[in-house]
Amino acid sequence: MKILFWVAASLVVYTYFGYPLVLWAFARVRSRRVLRKEIFPSVSIIIAARNEADKIRQKIDHTLALDYPSVQREILVASDASEDATDEIVKEYAARGVQLVRAPQRKGKEHVQGLAVSLAKGDILVFTDAATLLEPDALRRLVANFADPTVGAVSTEDLIVDAHGNPTAEGLYVKYEMWVRRLEGRFHSLVGLSGSCFAIRKELCSDWSASLASDFMGALRAARRGYRSIADPSALGRFVALASPQDEMRRKIRTFLRGITVLMANLDLVNPVRHGRFAFQLASHKLLRFLAPFLLLATLISSGLLNREPLYGLSFWAQTGLYLLAVAGKVVTPLQQGRVVRTAYFFTMVQWAMLTAWGRYALGHQQVTWEPSRRQGLSTSDRPTRTTSSVAQR
Repeated sequence: MKILFWVAASLVVYTYFGYPLVLWAFARVRSRRVLRKEIFPSVSIIIAARNEADKIRQKIDHTLALDYPSVQREILVASDASEDATDEIVKEYAARGVQLVRAPQRKGKEHVQGLAVSLAKGDILVFTDAATLLEPDALRRLVANFADPTVGAVSTEDLIVDAHGNPTAEGLYVKYEMWVRRLEGRFHSLVGLSGSCFAIRKELCSDWSASLASDFMGALRAARRGYRSIADPSALGRFVALASPQDEMRRKIRTFLRGITVLMANLDLVNPVRHGRFAFQLASHKLLRFLAPFLLLATLISSGLLNREPLYGLSFWAQTGLYLLAVAGKVVTPLQQGRVVRTAYFFTMVQWAMLTAWGRYALGHQQVTWEPSRRQGLSTSDRPTRTTSSVAQR
């Protein structure tokens, strides 16, 4: 029990704190720089949509207004057999160069993205969704990273707020994730891209999967071809967190199930002999992170069985207190206004969602069909803006 406790506890601490510390230390000694230069290759923006009539007009308007030469940009809206007015709204923009790519049958996000990829003419493909609004200069900043020949994919950084623009528990967690991603890019490469918006060289999409999560697969495809993936902290994608805890839990389970499925299909990339630094990062960030709920359970059970000894007893009651705070936050929602309760609740919710996702994976479930989370739209007054250049007028 003591061996189990120390192994499990050490791996949990390493996963959430040790790994970022290792990245930080190596980056301090030898940081990998990115050659950024203003370039304007042809770009295809692919907007995935499924029944997004309430958001698609705003998304298209903002995409058309992005600071990038219009002659070098095309916009494709990939509609996953939408059943509302989404397709009709998109057709209104045909004269402005917006193309509708409709899947006749609902087969999932990656399937309809693949249809758009087959029609895309750009050298750089940008994948985004209807709920995410980009800063006016985000596209130009993303593309500038491809001046570096070692870069295969670039991710935006997520900014998540509630309906009033305040940080949420998820927002705090995302800030942590964005920090880790920045360190990963300085060390070597990201192991996953932001599903809300990422850019990738078209040549890396030749083996497109119609069922595996495109954001995670994008980073893995780049690694297999000898490229690295990075995050650009100056390119922001902003969206509102889900108001319903039930909706948030369902979204988390779907996301983790998709991630686990991708990882298990690409376990060969964890081989350090063949994939070096990337294998280390994939094992540390994804494999151990997905195993964290089991490690936490092992830590709780082993410390509980050893609780007569002061050190293990202290650990057991500290863990118990964390989970009790999480339960209190779920039962009495206003308690989540406190940062400690909010963090405990969200951390525990993430672990439970991962356990549920593992259970579904073990039963052979796959998350192929897709229903976007019903997030509240952002008003123009709520969005931060930057002063833009005159690139769009060229």
